[in-house]
Amino acid sequence: MPDRSTAEHRRLAESEARQADWKNWGPYVSERAWGTVREDYSPDGEAWEYFPHMHARSRAYRWNEDGIGGFCNRFQNLCLGVALWNGRDPILKERFFGVTGKEGNHGEDVKEYYFYLDNTPTHAYAKMLYKYPQAVYPYGPLVEESYRRNRLQPEFELYDALKATFRDNRYFDVFIEYAKVDDDDLYCRITAINRGPEAAPLHLLPQLWYRNTWTWKTGRARPRMAAEVDSLSAAVRCDSRHLGERYWYVQGPGGSRPTLMFTENESNIERLYGVANPTPYVKDSFHDAVVQGDRSRVNPNGVGTKAAAHCRMILAPGQEAQVYVRLSPRRQAEPFAGVEALFDLRIAEANAFYATVHRAGLGEDERRVQRQAFAGLLWSKQFYHYSVELWLDGDENGPPPPESRKYGRNETWRHLYNLDVISMPDKWEYPWYAAWDLAFHMLPIAQIDPEWAKRQLILMMREWYMHPNGQLPAYEWALGDVNPPVHAWAVWQVYRIDRQVTGAADSEFLEKAFHKLLLNFTWWVNRKDRDGRNVFQGGFLGLDNIGVFDRSKPLPTGGHLDQADGTAWMGMYALNMLMIALELARTKPAYEDVATKFFEHFVYIANAINGSSGHGLWNTEDGFYYDVLHFSTGEHLPLRIRSFVGLIPLFAVEVLDLELLDHLPRFKQRVEWFINYRGHMMQNLSLLGENEGPGWLLSLVNRTQLAQILPRLLDPEQFLSDYGLRALSREHQAHPFSFAVDGQTYTVSYEPAESTTGLFGGNSNWRGPIWFPVNYLMIEALRTFGQFYEDTFHVEMPTGSGVLMRIDEAADAIARRMTQIFLTDASGRRPFAGDNEQFQSDPHWRDHLLFYEYFHGDSGAGLGASHQTGWTALVAQLLQEISALTPPREEQGSPDIAQALLPVASL
Repeated sequence: MPDRSTAEHRRLAESEARQADWKNWGPYVSERAWGTVREDYSPDGEAWEYFPHMHARSRAYRWNEDGIGGFCNRFQNLCLGVALWNGRDPILKERFFGVTGKEGNHGEDVKEYYFYLDNTPTHAYAKMLYKYPQAVYPYGPLVEESYRRNRLQPEFELYDALKATFRDNRYFDVFIEYAKVDDDDLYCRITAINRGPEAAPLHLLPQLWYRNTWTWKTGRARPRMAAEVDSLSAAVRCDSRHLGERYWYVQGPGGSRPTLMFTENESNIERLYGVANPTPYVKDSFHDAVVQGDRSRVNPNGVGTKAAAHCRMILAPGQEAQVYVRLSPRRQAEPFAGVEALFDLRIAEANAFYATVHRAGLGEDERRVQRQAFAGLLWSKQFYHYSVELWLDGDENGPPPPESRKYGRNETWRHLYNLDVISMPDKWEYPWYAAWDLAFHMLPIAQIDPEWAKRQLILMMREWYMHPNGQLPAYEWALGDVNPPVHAWAVWQVYRIDRQVTGAADSEFLEKAFHKLLLNFTWWVNRKDRDGRNVFQGGFLGLDNIGVFDRSKPLPTGGHLDQADGTAWMGMYALNMLMIALELARTKPAYEDVATKFFEHFVYIANAINGSSGHGLWNTEDGFYYDVLHFSTGEHLPLRIRSFVGLIPLFAVEVLDLELLDHLPRFKQRVEWFINYRGHMMQNLSLLGENEGPGWLLSLVNRTQLAQILPRLLDPEQFLSDYGLRALSREHQAHPFSFAVDGQTYTVSYEPAESTTGLFGGNSNWRGPIWFPVNYLMIEALRTFGQFYEDTFHVEMPTGSGVLMRIDEAADAIARRMTQIFLTDASGRRPFAGDNEQFQSDPHWRDHLLFYEYFHGDSGAGLGASHQTGWTALVAQLLQEISALTPPREEQGSPDIAQALLPVASL
């Protein structure tokens, strides 16, 4: 068991025991609150257009705040952040900019460069970096060029717009660090470095503001900030009903005292709507004061609900300046005494903590990748507030929702009430939770903070989240959309990781989750099995444009679609529930009968997907699983697209340990009854006798089918890339799949990069790129097959190479390929950064990582959301797993298997 005696481990223990609230303050401020569903009160549901970026600096948010490098308490009563101005930009930089869904040629996209460098689970130490250009920020050109480009052209990035600026290093590195004095007292250190060849001006403004909770209902108490006139440093006294007294201190470069400014966190209705403001002190007053030089817009009395400390500096080439901030519950006579020593201590403690997390087999670069992946996960926590009922009906003093809202988006989810800190996929592009994304986030999180992982999984199943009918909320754009049912899998995985990390089995967590999962499983069985044949539909299932049609909408042919992935996900779900029930049955015999029920569910699904009803999804001729299109006439047609849809049946695999079965006689007896009296249904389960194998294999895919699928899976001309498994076989590049109906032809072809279609907004692509979540599930599945078949089943890896290995060794080879996306190769390049030479070779860029949403199917370059650390942080989990592997064996007469563990390009 890893060492758990570090200072950070002690803080985690104090937090879990509720002895100290170390997680109360954290990086919970979103990077984008504009353009979200919560802030949309339009009649047409066009959230991006209703609350655009140009309104963000002037319009008070209703539901949550955004900012740069922000920290707040768990209910986001009070926020800290950083604003910047280079003397040239048209607006004060208070939040990150990006193009919207309609402006971007591949959907919405952030146009900034920032990196999450470090963080600990209690946020006792945290560090990020923002690269702020010294040129005029190109707001207009970014929008205009992005809008002009079509889907066949690459995205127009900030680097493209300011290539000469970045090439000449005319930017500031702005490091933002936090260090907690205790669980309720924290420092922020902001370090600005001029990387350019000439002296350059910089206005740096630490900010403090209250989330606006008083505008929306009459009689709500307004918090207050006021300058502390007798303090040696810039100081503000804060007072609110929720947090009581707080004291905010700011020290400028060289110990200087910056200028304090105050205003109100309220909308500038004059700028927005042409209506006179009741007060000149509004949300965007600091912009007017700094950029426009209009000091009349800040309150001369030194009071308000939003404050900033204005630090002016001119930095010579290579020069750095530091600004210190403290937020304390107590008045401090010397607020910055010992600040550097505290930062040194917290950094040392963070190093000691991660030294216990990294496995011994990891090299320096692997540890760097893993630690930044963890940092991204921890920085991507966000305070999230959404009451659907209040949003539908409107606030007393807020904009009245249109009548159409009562019959539109999320109107059947009135029960849902979110007021929590939640792990987000990406705090700019996806600043809302996504149910199946979050399930994957929790595996690497469990390596560093098992308690948080367990709490987040339970949260998604709480009564005020889960629909009364048992459905889990998908995401705010359509809470009723159907995501893959991976939560039982995540619960089971987190339970096992937690036991490994802490040495204790949390059966209470397992049992609590199991009861809620029962409701969700029943919803799936009752709602998504159209004909009661154990063949499931489900819709798009998170795979966006992977199909020839939009699978979440009525089909252009009429009829319905039996889905290979929907059915396979349910087979996997049944197995996950079986394994949880068996684990609980170790100490609570009542779960033995429940385990039997899920065993039977799995048998029926396995039998159905393989054709017992005459409408199976296995295609014997092709040796592959396909969706099957059912026409209203009763005819049916397999859609022969070779995509991950047809590979997901491999995910449903488990090995039942014989020793465990001996301790569960009733369950074992029921399984044996099936073997004896339902033998025709057991052909896919590969059940071996006690003396013939390591256990009983439960799988949708039998040995014969596996032997047909794996050569395609491991073929570089089909699914196997140098960097993992493609979502669509590359054979569709030369041989696209087409389907014609009513004079229109629908086509699926191999697209290794961004999507060329507008399905689901076009901001993600499942027609060729590499996606971490399904790759990770495939690796785990292949390891399970390898555990069962051992040396009785070998595969060629890659297909056609002549290299033979066990199935689990092939899984490890895929895992290594995926980690190569981030690691430096022999020439010092990281594939995720593509052909951007500055990212690849500049010492101020090359070791700062971006964890993209998905990756180019041939080159491994990062694509989509650039901070989708959520499930891409699975690379941290893969590094943890492969670091424990022994060198692969060599097959007699075969090439060295070790070569097969490397990308093809490096052979």
